[in-house]
Amino acid sequence: MLHCTFVLSIPTRILNIDAMNTIQSKVAIIGLGNIGRAIATNLTQGNHPVILASSTPGKAQQLANSLGDLATAQEITAAINTADIIIPAIYFDKLKEFLTTFAQELQGKIVIDVSNPIAPDGKGGFIKTIGQNESAGKILSQLAPQNATLVKAFGTLGAASLTKAAFNKPDRKVLFYASDSTKSNKQIETLIYDSGFTALNIGGIEQAIRIEVFGDLHEFGALGQTVTLDEAQAKVQQV
Repeated sequence: MLHCTFVLSIPTRILNIDAMNTIQSKVAIIGLGNIGRAIATNLTQGNHPVILASSTPGKAQQLANSLGDLATAQEITAAINTADIIIPAIYFDKLKEFLTTFAQELQGKIVIDVSNPIAPDGKGGFIKTIGQNESAGKILSQLAPQNATLVKAFGTLGAASLTKAAFNKPDRKVLFYASDSTKSNKQIETLIYDSGFTALNIGGIEQAIRIEVFGDLHEFGALGQTVTLDEAQAKVQQV
């Protein structure tokens, strides 16, 4: 098991439901594997429209048909151009290529990184594909267009928990997020709320390693489970 050293405990920001912007952001989900499908399903269940895109267009149309009127399928470039928020639900290495290939189209967009830099270890487990103390979010933030906002979110839970824990009652489960920009916080928090979770901001991208696989705030790290807001706040303050 890999271990990460954290040197900073930062203040958190909690979603204020009463202060949420009622105007929904246009969201495009690129890549429709287990994570992409889970996010798309949760958002439509939360009455938030989604644009779906895939390198296999028929796959996007098929999922859109199954999700109903709130989901539409477009090809990748059109989806990026239409949306305010782009969620590339693709592997870390593919996401690096994505940021370069679509650099022009991503100008001024919010890009949500859900990736985790891992690969099978050949023993039934997983290992990091980058340095032990390196963060996918930090690496990707340096590749994103300068006027795009990169946010780390939705990757702190596996696909099964994203599906099963959404809209939990009586207390919603938490999805953590990190970003160097505070301008997009309300949009991100509204999006997380619409997907069936409570948002908790842990700070800037330098904190993203905490919410990546093996991090202290990841389901497959020290956290070990989904948590409510009270439980999450206590964990966030631990170094």
